[in-house]
Amino acid sequence: MTLAEALTNQLPVTQAEIPPLDNGDCLNQYEFERRYHAMPHVKKAELIEGVVYMPSPLRFHSHAKPHLLFNTWLGVYFAGTPGVEAGDNPTVRLDLDNQPQPDAVLRLSKGGSSSISDDDYIEGSPELIAEIAASTASYDLHQKKNAYRRNGVQEYIVWEMFENRLLWFRLSAGEYIEMAPDEQGIIRSVVFPGLWLDVPALLQGNLGAVLAAVQLGINSQEHGEFVQRISG
Repeated sequence: MTLAEALTNQLPVTQAEIPPLDNGDCLNQYEFERRYHAMPHVKKAELIEGVVYMPSPLRFHSHAKPHLLFNTWLGVYFAGTPGVEAGDNPTVRLDLDNQPQPDAVLRLSKGGSSSISDDDYIEGSPELIAEIAASTASYDLHQKKNAYRRNGVQEYIVWEMFENRLLWFRLSAGEYIEMAPDEQGIIRSVVFPGLWLDVPALLQGNLGAVLAAVQLGINSQEHGEFVQRISG
């Protein structure tokens, strides 16, 4: 039998032969992605430390609304900061055991620690990742946080919905250090100068005050110097 005949007689692999993706599966990144692609009806699944997590359906007040607040805040910074990219719910190929789908990311377009693959996924570690933690809080603050720390995500923000508190971690000497608001309730990003967050306003759902604070950050001298630096 010739090679051409062997290929002709070879049965194609059908989608039915690919095992379904189930919550709790232990997989590597390649098998996770193969199964995920074969289930286009699944909107969100994550591989965290080699384990598959498939969150429950998303509620309005505990996820959809705060998700919009977060992404509007990051979107304003993105609009005012050439050389920076923001993304909503992207798949991130971190390593062989981790392929999360964070609620929001902020990354340097060039010269950062992540890149965009030929098939349009983030590969490597975005400089900043933000998560809305309601039903996912148990692993957002444990397994996922550890994976982000180990892969060098510089800043990690978690909005715990049931406690209505915001945690902003900065990577320092290989460990995450929690950043505290100043006397005005503002947290200022270290890796993205000018990214200012009015924490009390965010927790109260006051989007206008949140956007006013980040606009002040964009107008600051440190932000201007940052834009010049990354543009150069």
